[in-house]
Amino acid sequence: MTRKLTIDLGEGPVAVTDGGDVDLDAVDYRAGDGSRITNAIAEEWAKEAEQRGGRPHLDPEKQPSIRLAFRVPEGLSDRIDDLAAKTGRRRSDVLRAAVEAYLEAV
Repeated sequence: MTRKLTIDLGEGPVAVTDGGDVDLDAVDYRAGDGSRITNAIAEEWAKEAEQRGGRPHLDPEKQPSIRLAFRVPEGLSDRIDDLAAKTGRRRSDVLRAAVEAYLEAV
């Protein structure tokens, strides 16, 4: 049974088609490297994805985090990226720390 769905993974809504379950042992599907995808391999991938989980919670009480977006001049963006690279952190970690420091200071 085919269904049309709209999903949003954070980049805006996207229309997708749900074609239902597929018997991978009966139909020949191939991975990017050309290897055959079987039901057993798909189950293994699903278990790995479940165990991996998502990103760690930012809030100690595990409340959802809110995504903020804003624009900055290119020079400031370069400085943020340089600091992130020098300190081995992600851009979002540097920005979060800067906002927290600013809010503590005012």
